Amino acid sequence: MEIQAAALGLQSISEYVRWLHSQHHEERHDSGFAHVDADGGGAARWTKPKAFHRTASGAMYLGDSRALMLETLPPESVDLAMTSPPFGLVRKKSYGNEDADEYLRWFRPFAQGLQRVLKPRGSAVIDIGGAWKPGMPARSLYHFELVVMLCREFGFYLCQEHFWWNPAKLPTPAEWVNIRRVRVKDSVNTVWWISKTPWPKASNRRVLAPYSEAMEALLRYGYKTMVRPSGHSISKNFSKRNAGAVPPNLIAAANTESNGRYQAYCKERGITPHPARFPASLPEYFIRMLTDKGDTVLDPFAGSCVTGEVAEALGRRWIGCELDGNYLRGALGRFETTPKLSRLSKPYTVYPPATLATDDEGEALPLDGGSERMSVSARVAQTPKPAKKSAKVATNGVRAVAAGV
Repeated sequence: MEIQAAALGLQSISEYVRWLHSQHHEERHDSGFAHVDADGGGAARWTKPKAFHRTASGAMYLGDSRALMLETLPPESVDLAMTSPPFGLVRKKSYGNEDADEYLRWFRPFAQGLQRVLKPRGSAVIDIGGAWKPGMPARSLYHFELVVMLCREFGFYLCQEHFWWNPAKLPTPAEWVNIRRVRVKDSVNTVWWISKTPWPKASNRRVLAPYSEAMEALLRYGYKTMVRPSGHSISKNFSKRNAGAVPPNLIAAANTESNGRYQAYCKERGITPHPARFPASLPEYFIRMLTDKGDTVLDPFAGSCVTGEVAEALGRRWIGCELDGNYLRGALGRFETTPKLSRLSKPYTVYPPATLATDDEGEALPLDGGSERMSVSARVAQTPKPAKKSAKVATNGVRAVAAGV
């Protein structure tokens, strides 16, 4: 994105995403979709989505997924809803983010739709990022309030929270991480796994991971049965070799993975790629664990159709709905050939905290919490503007190159 921003003469990624928003705003405004009140109640009407593209196992729809879930799809017809809705960021981005304060009211009709289309033992998985309160290094609680609303108002059960760590994420927010140095890099999204029952169909045997080196040593040399300091009793069954290790609820995957073909397709056709794609390994994990072959997977915020691509590769039926036709045009690149899944051969490394020695032990922490440190805007204002390069005019009237340039 830095390259695209520079090519347009923009100074930052923030300016670039605002430019993208301005480019797509008119397309959305003229798309014919009726506006709905944020609470989704009353006489809300949504234009029925239209079929955009079909594959051997799935279909893309262009339109409002509220209409798709509340009016078009049969009740209890979906085994898994795997999606990443626009996050409740304070600054709206190019893919249609709602302000964090209005997020819950905006999401309610989508929750109603999920409640209607999910099968009794189906699941919904919602990848959602956090947000910062305007102008301060304090977090919004909207993504926690969202799952509370889903459970209390719509009768869902929180089966388990997962956390997606994106190792490739930039150190943001820059104001608090890079400038004032009072927060660490925000690189983890919360992933809510919910269901209409506390017993949805699921099996962790579908998503086993390789054993760690330490566990391999225990399996090889054995482990003395004992009670650990935590009170847990280690039995002989602990040293039994199974097909693999049960994974933790931390999923490590860079969002730069699995997008090479898609990026090339968009570049060749002058299509703006979707700026917030999750890696294929994220939906693969949940599709494998929560569905069988032939089951139906829905993504009501399809974007570039990563979920659909993975579902097709795994032999599931799928439905994707997206409001922006430009993103669906780019998504066609994922289905030019039969989708295939690639495997990473090397794991990511997570270093223990405070691994590097620093010289800050003798320096007292600022009592103001960093609030008086110079902000980004102040630094920009105090940065001297570069002097304009002088140019000499040649005797023939042609501008000559300035000396030394």
